[in-house]
Amino acid sequence: MASNKNAVIRYKALDKCLSNTYKKFYLQDLINYCSVILTEHFVKETTISRRQIFADIDFMRSEAGFDAPIVSHKDGKKSFYRYSDPEFSILKSPINPSELNSLNEAMETLSRINNLPGFDWVNTMQAKLNSGINQSQNQRQIISFEDNEFLKGIELLNPLYHHIANTQTLDIKYQGFNSDKENTFNISPYYLKQYNNRWFLFGHNHQYDKIQNLALDRMVDIQPSKTSFKICEIDFKDYFEDIIGVSNDESKEAVDVKIELSENIIPYVSSKPIHGSQKIKENILHLQVKLNYELEALILSYGEKMCVLEPKELVSVIKERVNKIKFAH
Repeated sequence: MASNKNAVIRYKALDKCLSNTYKKFYLQDLINYCSVILTEHFVKETTISRRQIFADIDFMRSEAGFDAPIVSHKDGKKSFYRYSDPEFSILKSPINPSELNSLNEAMETLSRINNLPGFDWVNTMQAKLNSGINQSQNQRQIISFEDNEFLKGIELLNPLYHHIANTQTLDIKYQGFNSDKENTFNISPYYLKQYNNRWFLFGHNHQYDKIQNLALDRMVDIQPSKTSFKICEIDFKDYFEDIIGVSNDESKEAVDVKIELSENIIPYVSSKPIHGSQKIKENILHLQVKLNYELEALILSYGEKMCVLEPKELVSVIKERVNKIKFAH
């Protein structure tokens, strides 16, 4: 599996070079680029040989591979490599029957576990696989997802995942939304969470000796640190149980929140619960959560259709923010 994954990464890296019509990629350039991509992916120094690159090019050219129109152009004593068809990319290639069969087998296996606790992601994954297969068979697209392919920092997701798995402490250069300068945090990374289509890293901040969450799209750079890794003692299922979103002030307790709902959004809120503690009695929404920024933002997103009744602290905060909105407009 590891070698197969390695090969897929190399093919994609080569594809990016070969489809670039603005830069000449000589053999050493291909070796260097593939080595960098593999090093970043596996978070360890990886070097590719000339022999491997030639073997990969031969495979990509073959019918068993991608039937890629790879040509070499003499440039003095050296040659650079490029697709003869500037529109070609292996990522645009249709799925072959063997690959399609493998995907269908994988989906059949996934369908057996989609009702087990902790595997609620399987339904979405199946839909995405079906969507990809249908498009590769020249069928029109009939489903789309909320993924943001232009999201800044998404390229850090895989390296961070491996750093967590390998208990590697990190020095993270970070610039917060309200800061005009960069800070470097020494972090033992523990957990990755997606909220509102953005990714966050949770870990132990060694400078402040506390749990901190950092948005991936605000990270400027990540580097391995020599600081000893602090073992995680947190059950993140419990950690998120009393909050909406990602902001958890551990000094706060969960409180009873009561919100009056407009009649026309009751079915919507009922079918898409805001939190696991949610209960709706008549037109009153009851939540047992900690007060945080994400709760405020969620309430404000419903505009006049939500009116906070309790606690008084939250009522005051929402009123203040509404007044600021009025003043701004």
